[in-house]
Amino acid sequence: MQSVTEEDLLQMLQYGPFNVALHAAIQARGFSLETLRRRLEEQGITVSLSTLSYWQRGRTRPERADSLRAVRGLEVILELPRHSLLTLLRPSAERAAGPWLPLEELVPEPSVRDLLDEIGDPGDRQLTGLSLHDQYIIGPTRALTEIRTRTVFQAQQRGVDRWVAVYHHPLGLLPRSRTARGCRFGRVRMDESSGLIAAELLFDRALSRGETYLLEYGFAFDENGPAVNEEGRGFHTPQHEYLIEVLFDPAALPARCYRTWRPDAQTALKDSADLRLSSYHSVHFIEFGMAAGYHGIRWEWD
Repeated sequence: MQSVTEEDLLQMLQYGPFNVALHAAIQARGFSLETLRRRLEEQGITVSLSTLSYWQRGRTRPERADSLRAVRGLEVILELPRHSLLTLLRPSAERAAGPWLPLEELVPEPSVRDLLDEIGDPGDRQLTGLSLHDQYIIGPTRALTEIRTRTVFQAQQRGVDRWVAVYHHPLGLLPRSRTARGCRFGRVRMDESSGLIAAELLFDRALSRGETYLLEYGFAFDENGPAVNEEGRGFHTPQHEYLIEVLFDPAALPARCYRTWRPDAQTALKDSADLRLSSYHSVHFIEFGMAAGYHGIRWEWD
């Protein structure tokens, strides 16, 4: 069998399809399916030989969360660029906008999958995020006192009637109260050990394909909590518009503010730009056509 060159492999990883790229990567690295299965098992990921065979032959495609985790494991074992196989699992139009990431790649707490499994399918693949505005309120003691979110979705399929919001407090606190407008809370699951919350937001009706939906929700926290110095949100699909604002109490103004970014939870947070605090004690940035990943703001106190 003709060997696969590194140049050939990179071309297949860029254009796909997924099964062809996976088969080429396995051939290029000289691994057997049994070796891959065993190496995945060493990472705590169980995949059968028949499943691996079906994936590389194109008979089935990875879709469930545990299967996507296995694909990420294969990228590591086969020494492929991060998310190169995962990106090929998305439709071509979405791939052009940027990679798609499993939520577990963005949230550093392993309990996120358990919380989502208790709630059920979040339905987010049936929705496109058109606009999302996060506002974070910092109180006089430098603690995060409230977050407010306003977002607009467009249904990609008929019948979608909910969305699941996930929030992780930077210091592991859980909210003391929550609010909703244009929707209502359904099932809510929290992990007290990590400050992670997953909340089902129910629409007032099932949407038609192409229909847009506006909702708002928020969480409030103990005003006497510990001081925080960064906030932001992880997106596992490209976002059309994202506006993030941090509003500071006059008694707790920061000395410096920075825009931050990281592609996933395993990568260190990086400052990408300086931000200027306004005379109204707020700082913000807005981004259009934003890539998947974590986008946020951090600040420093004197």
